[in-house]
Amino acid sequence: MKYIDEFQDPELARRLLDDIHATVTRPWALMEVCGGQTHSIIRHGIDQLLPDEVELIHGPGCPVCVTPLEVIDKALEIASRPDVIFCSFGDMLRVPGTGRDLFQVRGEGGDVRVVYSPLDALRIAQQNPDRQVVFFGIGFETTAPPNAMTVHQARKLGIRNFSLLVSHVRVPPAIEAIMRSPNCRVQGFLAAGHVCTVMGVDEYPALADRHRVPIVVTGFEPLDILEGVRRTVAQLEHGEHTVENAYPRAVRAEGNPAARAMLEDVFEVTDRAWRGIGVIPDSGWRLSAKYREYDAESRFSVEGIRTREPAECRSGEVLQGLLKPYECEAFGTRCTPRTPLGATMVSSEGACAAYYLYRRLTATSTPREASPVA
Repeated sequence: MKYIDEFQDPELARRLLDDIHATVTRPWALMEVCGGQTHSIIRHGIDQLLPDEVELIHGPGCPVCVTPLEVIDKALEIASRPDVIFCSFGDMLRVPGTGRDLFQVRGEGGDVRVVYSPLDALRIAQQNPDRQVVFFGIGFETTAPPNAMTVHQARKLGIRNFSLLVSHVRVPPAIEAIMRSPNCRVQGFLAAGHVCTVMGVDEYPALADRHRVPIVVTGFEPLDILEGVRRTVAQLEHGEHTVENAYPRAVRAEGNPAARAMLEDVFEVTDRAWRGIGVIPDSGWRLSAKYREYDAESRFSVEGIRTREPAECRSGEVLQGLLKPYECEAFGTRCTPRTPLGATMVSSEGACAAYYLYRRLTATSTPREASPVA
């Protein structure tokens, strides 16, 4: 069977696949809400091993990809200032803003530095008391706790030349928005295991009940994904819609209490825009009043920046699962990792990047007409 020998445990993979093939009796559409899962699926050909009746839809699970264009432009504006040291993880430097990216800002003389932890940025602030140091805080519930802890530490140590440009988003409201979309075809979810290691599963039962969809917490290795698919398909075939934890080696029902307490102290829930999708109510965090002085947006007065997505980029449809990357007219031609139109082609977790890396020579399809974005 194609790809199967690449699995860590081929025999277990065969058993899981045999179970899925034996169980499914009708078409089902499942969505993975994690860019790491998407890359694992495409890299290992998991979607091609599954029965034709089981479709995997790639959701908005890439933190880089969902960071709004206007936030990228705010980062570019702040990073261009001569008194600023702008710190970011490396995967944000190639994300296109309006006309340029952070690499270009660095090439133009901006002090843009790649760090491996927000605490690295805090140390840079301590070492450069005459400069403003900004850390670009993006991502889901997974990366939010260390960023919250860093702001907490800055306040505790009295470091005033440090601030955070916040673009943190929350998964459960995104699932809610997907299910409420008139274009939604999703019948079950593979929930992101790393998010649940932090937040637990408290918010998912209400979603599963309200929309009558199974939600299975799933890891990232190929066998994890097959087990998540197996459990989801079994629920659908039996007319069930419960929350299952298929990743118990990492996820506890309550999540990580210490991390959750830090989030509640430093951040507060707010409406947040998702790139290519729009504003989703209560889907993000911002710094709470206690820590508002560390908010880079207000410190540098860039709240008013507003932008418009390029019409040619269809990443919003990809992020909503309405379009496979290769169904976009620009895929692999006008849009490549070196000349990206959108973040889904740049990020290491972007669906477009996954298809370009692993499928661009084999994935062909007639481009679809543009679909309305919810």
